[in-house]
Amino acid sequence: MSEQRNAPDPAVYANYTSLAFDRPAPRVLRITLNRPDKLNSLDARGHDEIARVWRDVDADASVSAVLLRGAGRAFSAGGDFGMVEEMIESFDARSRVWREAKDLVYNIVNCSKPIVSAIHGSAVGAGLVAALLADVSVAARTARLVDGHTRLGVAAGDHAAIVWPLLCGMAKAKYHLMLCEPVTGEKAEQMGLVSLAVDDAELQETALAIAVRLANGAPSAIRWTKYALNNWLRQAGPIFDASLALEMFGFGGPEVREGVASFREKRPPVFHHDAAL
Repeated sequence: MSEQRNAPDPAVYANYTSLAFDRPAPRVLRITLNRPDKLNSLDARGHDEIARVWRDVDADASVSAVLLRGAGRAFSAGGDFGMVEEMIESFDARSRVWREAKDLVYNIVNCSKPIVSAIHGSAVGAGLVAALLADVSVAARTARLVDGHTRLGVAAGDHAAIVWPLLCGMAKAKYHLMLCEPVTGEKAEQMGLVSLAVDDAELQETALAIAVRLANGAPSAIRWTKYALNNWLRQAGPIFDASLALEMFGFGGPEVREGVASFREKRPPVFHHDAAL
């Protein structure tokens, strides 16, 4: 598919620094996680931006569909350790990230425009949130999806409880979330975790073609279908809220300190079990 590159309205998206925007087709806005030198990991600024951009998309009358992708070798390596360590040390930082993480999920759920994700390489953390909450998720067969929260020493709270059991069932959700077991794009499709898996070379073209089909479809019918289906997620809101609160609670405890230290030192974590709740 030939790409018609037109810049989006600069007044709407000019203040974003971790995200890049272009228009590969009429009425399709492409959002690119754009820190390729950091594998698109999200610092404090990036975490804020990926949470709030969906409100701008929803209000942008020129957009009928969104394509979300990552630049470079990965979709997103998740939150960077600088932000994690800030959360460990600061109640204010935990409060800020709690609000952003909550907004990320609910802003995607409530965005009226259909969202397509194109997942390649590693997809972790807030990037994985957006990838799996997209209305149509397309993964490269070799993509590597992992929710690493318990390995870090905190509860799997930033999206997992609201959507994984619905997508792949409770047994698979518990296995992958409690053990931080990675899943390839090919396996994710077999599990129902993503909509479609394709050969790596076909990922971007396939995802764009789906976004174009959505953009060219009946806008009210598509948006109302999304709204109705997302009531499955809205009714799971209290489950998500509890999981996110428990995740933030964990950032004030000892396990996350050992989790971060083990990552820094490239060794397995050693968690103490005498005080486990």
